[in-house]
Formats: sequence, C-alpha cells, structure tokens
Amino acid sequence: MTMLLLRRAVQTTVRTSHCRSFSASQTLNQRKGLVLGVFEKEGEEGSLHLTEAAAGFDQALSGKLSELLKISGPALKKGKSRIFYGIHKDFPCVAVVGLGKDNPGVSGTENWDTGKENIRQAVSAGCRLLQDLEVNHVEVDGCGDTQSAAEGAVLGLFHYDQLKSKKKTKVTTQLLGSADLAGWERGVVFAEGQNLARLLMEAPANHITPTAFASTIEEKLAPHAGRVIINKRSQAWIEEQQMGAFLSVSKGSEEPPVFLELHYNGSPDSTQAPLLLVGKGITFDSGGISLKPSPSMDAMRADMGGAATVCASIVTAAALKLPVNIIGLAPLCENMPSGKATKPGDVVTAKNGKTIQVDNTDAEGRLVLADALFYGHTFSPRAIVNVATLTGAMDVALGSAATGVFTNSDWLWEQLHKASVVTGDRVWRMPLFQHYTRQVTDSQLADLNNIGKYSRSGGACTAAAFLREFVTAPHWAHLDIAGVMSNKDEVPYLRKGMSGRPTRTLVEFAAGLAHHS
Repeated sequence: MTMLLLRRAVQTTVRTSHCRSFSASQTLNQRKGLVLGVFEKEGEEGSLHLTEAAAGFDQALSGKLSELLKISGPALKKGKSRIFYGIHKDFPCVAVVGLGKDNPGVSGTENWDTGKENIRQAVSAGCRLLQDLEVNHVEVDGCGDTQSAAEGAVLGLFHYDQLKSKKKTKVTTQLLGSADLAGWERGVVFAEGQNLARLLMEAPANHITPTAFASTIEEKLAPHAGRVIINKRSQAWIEEQQMGAFLSVSKGSEEPPVFLELHYNGSPDSTQAPLLLVGKGITFDSGGISLKPSPSMDAMRADMGGAATVCASIVTAAALKLPVNIIGLAPLCENMPSGKATKPGDVVTAKNGKTIQVDNTDAEGRLVLADALFYGHTFSPRAIVNVATLTGAMDVALGSAATGVFTNSDWLWEQLHKASVVTGDRVWRMPLFQHYTRQVTDSQLADLNNIGKYSRSGGACTAAAFLREFVTAPHWAHLDIAGVMSNKDEVPYLRKGMSGRPTRTLVEFAAGLAHHS
C-alpha cells in the first residue's frame, strides 16, 4: 500500500506536456489558465513592458491586456500577480505576474542569478493563484528563460496531500508557444527531481522505512535500467563489511538497515572515474538513548534528507542522460532507543579500523556516513560529495539561506558554488581548520569522539572534522543541509514543508562535471 501511494504521488503531483499556441478550444471538464509575465521598465517608475509571449497575446486581443494592466491598479511589482477573467476564449483565467527588471544578471551579494530567481518566484505565484481557482491546466510564458519558468511552475505547484482525503486541484502545465521547448523540458526534469526528494522527506516514517525508501528509488530508476545498477545491501552484507559505526546506530531499531548502492553509467567512456555522492539515510531519528525533546521530533522523518537528495539527483541525472558516471551510497536505518541500542560512552569500531567513543547517540549521522565514506574510496572517485542533515548548529549558523559546505578542495568548492548560482539553491563555504580536528581526536577511551570536546561550540565544524577522519581523497565536500531541510516561507516558490534542497544544485554540479575536462 505504501509503495502504491508513493508511485501515485510521484506520477500525479504535477503532470506536464508539450507546448502550443492560442488555438485549442476549451474541453469539457478542463478549466484552462494562462500565466504571462511583465517586466518593470528601466528608469520609468510604475511602467511595465510585456514579455515576448505576453506581447503576442496582447496583440491578438488588440491591446486589451495592456489596457487592463493600466487601469487595474499600480504597476505589478516583482513576485506579485494579478488575474483577469474572460478576456480570451481559450483561457477563462489569465494571471499576469511581475518579473522585476529585465535580465538583471548575477548578483555578487546574493550569490545567485537574480533574473532566474525572479522568474521562478513569479511563475510559481501565478500557477498557485490559478490552482486556488481550481484551474486544472495551465500554460506558462517562458519569460525568456524556459528552464527557470518550468522550475517555478513544477516546484510551486507541489503539495504533499497524498494521505488526505481532500486534495488540492491537480494541475497540468505546458509551455506557451514553442520557443526553447528543450529548456522547458529540462526545467521540468530538474524540478521533478527536487519534488521526488520532497516527497520522500515529507512522507511519514512508518511509510518510508529503510526498505521502502530503497524500493521507491529502485522503482524510479526502473525506466533507466540500461544505465543503472542497483544494489540493496542487507544487514548481513553490512556486517561482512565490518561497518561497526553504521551498525551501532541501526541496532536499536526493529527495522533492518539497508545499504543502498546506485551506479549510474552515463559516460560513453566506461573507464571514467565516477562522481561519488553519499547521503545520510536516517529514516527516523529519535536521538536513540540520548533522546530528543518531544516537540518537533516528528520532523525527524526527514533526517534522511541527504539520502533523498542524493538518490533524487541520480534519478534526475539518469532522466537527463547526463554523460557522467555517478555512484550513490545511502546507508539507511532508524535511530531508536531500546534494550539493544548503543549507550552513551560505548566504543565502536568503524570500517577503517578507527575506534569511536559514542558520547551522544543523537550524533549518529556522522557514524553512518563514516563507514559509507571509507567504503566509497574503493571506487577511486574523481570527487566525493556527502550530503546530510547533520547538525542543528548549521541551522543556527546559516538558517535556510544556504547549504554549508566544508571541503578540502578549492576546485570542488568552485564547481559547487558555480552550480548553486545557476539554480538559486545556494551554498556557503565553512571552515575545516585543524582547530576542530583536535576537538574530536581528544577522546578519553578511543581514537575519536563523536561529539566535540567543547560540546556545542562550533558543532557543525567539529562534525565535519570528524568526517574528515574517514576521507583520504583530495576532492571531498561535506554538505550540511540541516538548515535548508524545510521551508516555511523563505523560498517563495516552495510551499511550507520539506524542501528537497539542494537536489537541483547537485544535478547542475554533476552536469557541469560532465563537461569539465
């Protein structure tokens, strides 16, 4: 039943189709809407100019749209929308959205492409407005960047209501006109990848167990079977690999752990070294014996956000047929208290032979990642990127503005940062000083301690320093996504709930790597 619900959810959240112009007539039981964009005119306060598609629509109506925009109120500001009824026979509802200034480019202070972000925000606002009016088919103005318009539409319409009897109107979207249809379709695939991560993160923990998570990803990769190899490793295999750190976390739960291993072979050169992505996969984190406080513990169903974004990125890379080899590793388990659970002060042995004093069982993510990172080196990857909702300290440091990146490689940082400017899902570099390493290697009973010597001080940094003890590769980055795990209203084109960030940045990074010599 769980798998059936998830399959339907992925298929029906947002359906997409190809483009067309103003020719189709209204069909029975289908309410059509249109989203058009307008830019602010440079140097002319309160005046607007229409996008190419909006201007064509206005011309077909003998200037009626321009006239209505002038008399209906003040000029549309960035991200704001206005709706008009009955002005075109094909579209009973037309939403006009403000795009801000035309082509503002990359902002050095904001670290993103402002024009792309403006389009995502505006298109999502228009699509949601029409969805609230129970319009079930929306055609979207490409606004000069069809990929960003598609991302805004598909991300903005996502709403997790799979387990509710009353659901929001399901909306199909398509590009208005035929300009850059390839860009639109690419944007749809990028956004659907992030929506897959959102779906996995939002679903309750009794529906997304380690086994169910692995089966869902296997199902999503089925259409790409020719390029993908999937290994769902059992507890017996994990034990054979002597992954003592991973097993110390899973042992408190009745749910068996799964070590999910994905191989996407997209490069025509089969000898090309792979990009290795590693995602923390704690499908529910109670804290273990170091039990978390009850308020907001339900949000810990999304503590597998690292695994969700990594696996969704590989599904997206396969859908895009990116010419790059990628290996994804997701150690999946629950962190639960029981008579079998690890106790504070216990010492466990990781796969690389290092002993770890576990003083806080709620610092479990670094334990499962430690074994996965060390195992990943066997594939001789060109770069390693691990992703994890690792520390509350990361949320305190950056909030939801950006993912924190700790890396030993300037080159890898530059690639990740460049990708994030394009997607608007930003990253920010954090320190990997020896100052922090000394705080995790000074342990009373073992080689390492799973928490920093000074407890809460620099918690995100000491967690990264701990992971570094299991990495020998010259190009490694740790992405702490605890701060971007969920969205309230900070990202306008994402509804409240689990965010699926930074899936699109990972995909853009992998795409860039495919073309990097």
